Amino acid sequence: MIALLGTAISCRRTEQLSTPTGHADKQQPIIPKSEINAFVKQQLNQTGQFEWSMAGDQMVWSALLHGDSILSVGYQPEGTTNLAAKIHTVDINSPSWKAAREQLLQLILSQEQQAGRKTTAKNIIAFEENILPVIDVKVCALATIKALRTSPLVRYAEPMGYAEVMNDQGGMGKTSSEGSSGCGSNAANGGLIDGQDYTTITPAAKQSWNYAYHNISGAWAANATGQGVKVMIIDTGVSPSQENLGSAFNQGQSSGRTIEKLVTIPGGTIDDNCGHGTKMAGVLAGPRGTDGNMTGIAYNASLITVHAANDVFLSGSDEIKGVSDAYTLAGNRSDVKIVSMSLGTIFSSSQVRDAIRYANNKGKLLFCAAGTSFDWSAGWVGVIFPANMSEVMAVTGIRDNLSERCGTCHVGSQVDFTIVMEKASNDRTVLALAASGDGPSTVGGSSASTASCAAIAALVWSKFPSYTKDQVIDKMARAAGYYPNRNGSFGWGSVNAQVAVQ
Repeated sequence: MIALLGTAISCRRTEQLSTPTGHADKQQPIIPKSEINAFVKQQLNQTGQFEWSMAGDQMVWSALLHGDSILSVGYQPEGTTNLAAKIHTVDINSPSWKAAREQLLQLILSQEQQAGRKTTAKNIIAFEENILPVIDVKVCALATIKALRTSPLVRYAEPMGYAEVMNDQGGMGKTSSEGSSGCGSNAANGGLIDGQDYTTITPAAKQSWNYAYHNISGAWAANATGQGVKVMIIDTGVSPSQENLGSAFNQGQSSGRTIEKLVTIPGGTIDDNCGHGTKMAGVLAGPRGTDGNMTGIAYNASLITVHAANDVFLSGSDEIKGVSDAYTLAGNRSDVKIVSMSLGTIFSSSQVRDAIRYANNKGKLLFCAAGTSFDWSAGWVGVIFPANMSEVMAVTGIRDNLSERCGTCHVGSQVDFTIVMEKASNDRTVLALAASGDGPSTVGGSSASTASCAAIAALVWSKFPSYTKDQVIDKMARAAGYYPNRNGSFGWGSVNAQVAVQ
């Protein structure tokens, strides 16, 4: 990754230095970040989402050069229709798709060379792609952007890494604050009180205070514990020091299940350097054990944890690629039924959208976080991408008064379900697994809500193993507080797990 990014940065600098001294794009100044950010905010306020297709050629080019110069280009043979419904059937190595890809690469190479850039077909590729009809290429020239966006072979052409660098002007992106994007030390919370923040249950585990609001114990009593269901968590990995996600994953009343740890972010490892992924794994499927730690809702479900991003804000090209590859991986795993992702962004990514449609079309039940406000989303409380996609179940958090969103949770018409995860009296959030040891940590926001809702889906599917994903969703909706109507901010509402498994 260091070598790749170094090439991209030098590409950007070459473009900027060449512009005033006879470059073909000398009449096209780079639009400053503050102006791009203002445009993004305007579109979010007006439409509730931001797509790079809303921006003109010069703005897309400028955002590309401000970032790492990596452009995501979705392609198709000319005349292709309704690709969203059949993307899971595409063979990019078949003659027509391969020809379309080669034509685009030659187009890009030609435009870049005409603009004075010395490059080759070999080094223009940033990331290899084996499944989706997309190429990630290092691009410098405005003429390349213009040619791609008018080509009948191109579905989209989007800068992948602008969000990574947008903050130093305009005040929208990530800051250097450790906790600004969901990361932290993930140490045990020493202030938890028995009978208020948790209940001790057999054999020697802690049940989070919020489980009562969803009748989780009632679902367990009906023999719905997640047994036989495998869930993939797309997040920041898991801590190698937390034995409850390792050698002690099976203990106490948790048995006969597996945990698999994978990585899809380029250059990454399976380890969690953020803390967020470890918490989500605990909320969803921490063991009901004998060591005094917290227990997850689906304590007998199997897990696949995928390190796909560095934190909860999808901003870098490597994170877009990591998440995209994680979804296609889930789509191609016949043993995976549910995917939970508590990550997101204010920018729509067509590459991630392709991957989500791929997994959805393969029959996977997908849950995504509606959004939790950090520095990068301050002032914006709409449902973020990809939770705003119709192919996923968007989840957010509410307080224990059952009428208010949690203090940092995003809401909107795209929300499907809610989870009670914050006390109105003292802002206490729910139990999670710490990075190490037997003392629980805590976690909140739509992140915890998403992992919890995916866990409830695992309870339902373990009770009704022959169900399709649509039948599982129907069971959950019918057991939710607003059914048969949808609330404009909270969807179907909070699920009664005991009712859902009856």
